[in-house]
Amino acid sequence: MHAPPSSPIEILARHFDVGTALPEGAERTLLEVLESVPDPRDRRGVRHGFAGILVIGICAVAAGARSFAAIAEWAADTARERLRELGIGVPDASTIRRALSRTTGEEFDEITGTWLAVCVHAFSAPDSRRRAVAVEGKTLRGARSGGDRAPGLMGCIDHTVGVVIGQVTLSDKSHEIGQFPVLLDQVGDIDNVVVTADALHTQRGHAEYLHAKGAHFVFTVKGNQKRLHQQLRSMPWADVPVGHTETDKVRGRIVTRTYKVITVTAGILFPHAVQAIRVTRSRKISTTGKRTRETVYAITSLANSQTDPAELADYLRGHWLIENKLHWVRDVTFDEDSSRIRTGGGPRMMASLRNLAISLLRLTGHHNIAQALRYIARDADRALKLLTTSPNTTLP
Repeated sequence: MHAPPSSPIEILARHFDVGTALPEGAERTLLEVLESVPDPRDRRGVRHGFAGILVIGICAVAAGARSFAAIAEWAADTARERLRELGIGVPDASTIRRALSRTTGEEFDEITGTWLAVCVHAFSAPDSRRRAVAVEGKTLRGARSGGDRAPGLMGCIDHTVGVVIGQVTLSDKSHEIGQFPVLLDQVGDIDNVVVTADALHTQRGHAEYLHAKGAHFVFTVKGNQKRLHQQLRSMPWADVPVGHTETDKVRGRIVTRTYKVITVTAGILFPHAVQAIRVTRSRKISTTGKRTRETVYAITSLANSQTDPAELADYLRGHWLIENKLHWVRDVTFDEDSSRIRTGGGPRMMASLRNLAISLLRLTGHHNIAQALRYIARDADRALKLLTTSPNTTLP
């Protein structure tokens, strides 16, 4: 059956009464945003609109689908009657695979990421602290083909909400450095935003770029910056009082972190760095009593008049938690590393759909993503409504 000429976006918007509580600055709903994603296919012979395929893809992934076949099965088995009532055609797996594999995913990520950034900013709770975002790369191990390297992606994730607001493709690990400004340009306005990154991105060019954008940084320093690392190690830490301490009990381990902060008066080997941070992590395994100790250094462009040790600790821990908030969820809950999608832009588009599903679930009040997927999977309407629910409102 051919889909009717009416846009599936318009039909969904009418059915769910979209647009009554959009965040300030979000002139378009997500449904309208999806309508603006360019269709990569030749117009001849197109039976199902690209926006409709995206709607089905996002809903199915939010219901736990892990492959093109699973997306098609969700549409055909779980949502067929609901989609038919809404006048939306149900494509088969090959149609979904061809459509999503022909796009690079770049425009999809840029368009949806910009919308998500507006939502995160608009719905952030009033707080004296600056917004913080983490830049982090991830390899799509399952997408490796033959002797080629597994493709990689680098995302920009909001610390507080755990929403992905930007993503770019990486050709290799070294390419990650060059893509840093490309990714943040995609994110948009980062004035007064704190950007956190691992030691790979402790680059002087990155510091200059962020300074020109009015943003701040908190960067970890390791062996790739040998002279800077040595300089930080040689500072008079013994004379500096502990600025902040925190203790966690996780998975049978007691972890204590102590933070010391020194104001850099002059001579630091990194542009715009005004404070140095030393983090000492002590771990004790509850069952055996075994103890380990690790020292990590970091630098920041935030002066002591702009922040305090507890806040700097939040920025550093917020970056480390991205692994649990995003990469762990994609690897374990969505089984991303076992995915065998390898053709064209398919691997990136599936990763992008996972990012968007996770982001939408978080914006609508779900913190346990595995539990949320089961909740969405039980009712097709819940998945469809996910695309039309205003952010920061829990789904019924």
